[in-house]
Amino acid sequence: MSSVDQTSPDQTSPAQTAAAFARDLSRLLRPDQVSTGQSVLEQHSHDESYHRPVLPDVVVFPESTEDVVKVVNFAQEHQIPVVPYAVGSSLEGHAIPVKHGISLDMMRMNRVLEIRPEDFLVRVQPGVTREEVNAALKKYGLFFPVDPGANASLGGMAATNASGTTTVRYGAMKDNVRALQVVLPDGQVIQTGSLAAKTSSGYNLTGLFVGSEGTLGVITELWLKVYGIPEKILAARVTFPDVESTVRASTAMIGTGIGVARLEFVDPLVMAAVNSYKHTAFPEEPTLFLEFHGSEQGVQEDVALAQEIAQEEGGRDFVFETDEHARNVLWEARHSAAWAFKAHYPGTEHMSTDVCVPLSKLPEAVAHAKRVIAEEGAIGGVVGHVGDGNFHCSIAVNPNDEAELAKVYRVNERVVEHALSLGGTCTGEHGVGLGKRKYQAKEHGPALAVMQAIKRTIDPLDLMNPGKLVDGL
Repeated sequence: MSSVDQTSPDQTSPAQTAAAFARDLSRLLRPDQVSTGQSVLEQHSHDESYHRPVLPDVVVFPESTEDVVKVVNFAQEHQIPVVPYAVGSSLEGHAIPVKHGISLDMMRMNRVLEIRPEDFLVRVQPGVTREEVNAALKKYGLFFPVDPGANASLGGMAATNASGTTTVRYGAMKDNVRALQVVLPDGQVIQTGSLAAKTSSGYNLTGLFVGSEGTLGVITELWLKVYGIPEKILAARVTFPDVESTVRASTAMIGTGIGVARLEFVDPLVMAAVNSYKHTAFPEEPTLFLEFHGSEQGVQEDVALAQEIAQEEGGRDFVFETDEHARNVLWEARHSAAWAFKAHYPGTEHMSTDVCVPLSKLPEAVAHAKRVIAEEGAIGGVVGHVGDGNFHCSIAVNPNDEAELAKVYRVNERVVEHALSLGGTCTGEHGVGLGKRKYQAKEHGPALAVMQAIKRTIDPLDLMNPGKLVDGL
């Protein structure tokens, strides 16, 4: 990662010193909730992306909704940007404070507040991680399904509309958030919806704030949908002779209505990195990782049909895992792909771009992405949640080498432009952040102006995570 930028070309914070910020905020909260320490500032200057770090002026650690209200009101009074921060696992620079200001670290707000087993709901603070909520739910025979791979915070997952390996069965965050408590830029606290399973009342404010990337307010509580742990869970992997047949098999499985809960593609280059990193011995061939949820009989029927489809596309070496530990090893290998890829090419950063296309266009889109990576001479592979048309290009890049950066930017642009031409989107799950802003006008057309009008109405001073999402370049 490049050195931290302390003099970003973007507009700086108002002319009040960081020391003065910290002093005043310490009076509003407690001194141990405010930091200007260099290591703390650097920690909050970046995420897991390749985007250039920028130091905030001060980091604040709220412990309640009331604390957040105090900080937001202070920011309004002094016109200081506020950028929510949690685990820092995002991949498009969402939490980088490009205009400095306050980095609002939500990780002390980490309590599971209420579990309603009969309503299949759980209420949590934003700093609770997905693994923590599942540990709390397990004794009730319940689980929260959205799995982006990283042990991300649930507030961050809602802010970016995270999804992941289980989306094909359970949907993304937008499908699993029942309601939110949000602190608006003027300090007002709102509840975005009711706890009812459906409503025809008013605008869908929950849907507006899920995926808003901290640009409209700060999420301080979440009501989430949860599910019963399935009677039977079976994981499998199967290899194919080439990328195209792998993707065709995945789309055929979805088309037949198989109750697959995970359907993941990994190409040979990424598989080699995973084997090296995790000391596994998976065949370094185009591979599908699958998981089936349901009753004993239902799972067996789904598996039989999946095997038949795979064999029609040349699939071989169908390997099953029913033991929980073995399943975890398999999915840990899939989830470690990004870190494995980075470790496989030391001295580089991991540039990951994702797009999503209609399922019928997925084989074409993946083949195009592989071809573009080769044509540009980049070091990269493809992985993806192919059951819902979403895939990722993982590329090794030295962010301090302008020629290399230009190369990967070309890959990104060509992959995105092709996805848009197929009726797809520039990002299926990573979000817009910094890396995908330039494509918003092309993807949304006049609708982008409507989004910008919403932003101006709710945040007229442009203090909530400025420079992201719908901000123009």
